[in-house]
Amino acid sequence: MSGAARRDGPIAATTPDGSRLHLQHGPIDLVIEAFGEPAAVAAGYRRAWDRFQPLLDELVAELPALRRPLPEQRAAEPTGPVARRMADAVRPFSADIFITPMAAVAGAVADEICAALAAGGELRRAYVNDGGDIALLLQPGERLDVGLVAVPRRPVLAGKTTIVASDPVRGVATSGRHGRSFSLGIADAVTVLAADAARADAAATVIANAVDLPGHPAIRRVPAAELEPDSDLGGREVTAEVGPLGPDEVDRALAHGVAQAERMRSRGLIVAAVLCLDERIRTVGLPDGSAGRGPSEPVLASGGFGSRAPR
Repeated sequence: MSGAARRDGPIAATTPDGSRLHLQHGPIDLVIEAFGEPAAVAAGYRRAWDRFQPLLDELVAELPALRRPLPEQRAAEPTGPVARRMADAVRPFSADIFITPMAAVAGAVADEICAALAAGGELRRAYVNDGGDIALLLQPGERLDVGLVAVPRRPVLAGKTTIVASDPVRGVATSGRHGRSFSLGIADAVTVLAADAARADAAATVIANAVDLPGHPAIRRVPAAELEPDSDLGGREVTAEVGPLGPDEVDRALAHGVAQAERMRSRGLIVAAVLCLDERIRTVGLPDGSAGRGPSEPVLASGGFGSRAPR
């Protein structure tokens, strides 16, 4: 797969040295890096490409169901492997709040492709980065560094945390009002570490929605359907603009999100979270200083978090 494969439909390309794989089809855009013997890496990339090619068509076939909350699914729950990952990820939240499986789509895609990578059992570590929602593969003794970008419009690292193989984390995801999807809240970015990327994706959405100041005059909201007619949020109002907020207001909005993150952590749904608003950062479940001054080395980043593996 040196160079690019297919100019229409799914596209695959590798860097000249074969170290990274880029897969793209419609809105799905993956950056993949695996570590191991060259033959094992090449085989893993072939498996990822084979699994990736039909994936978007599978999702499109179930899109009407994926845009509805699970309580409305009844006997017509999603059936495809990625769609099931999406439904399973949002299920713990669906009884209490409005959420559809689409809240976990990027993370579920990353998980599915990471599973294909791992199927050979010979890779030491790998990541699949779907626009900032990242699935991880870590064999015993391996580790990955995860870097935080607290303010998406200014991509400067604010800190990092290291995920080792013994940690119960194999997924990292970021949500917020600057992301690819609409947000009901005002968080600049909420990043979640969880057991898999789909669960992290869904949880990040819920926590980012909770970072809010309902009714505040500086926050402009519009129905999601006015911005995107086929949005799964329908007529629900999403955040379009946030004006100046005072320090106490920022702290109050973040406190709502922290409370939600703590509840999720107590239920075992997430491992940790980082919440960012107006250059203020709050953490849940991370060691002190994890979101302090960032490292100087480059980190693969898209959205709130990126990953880097020591070579």
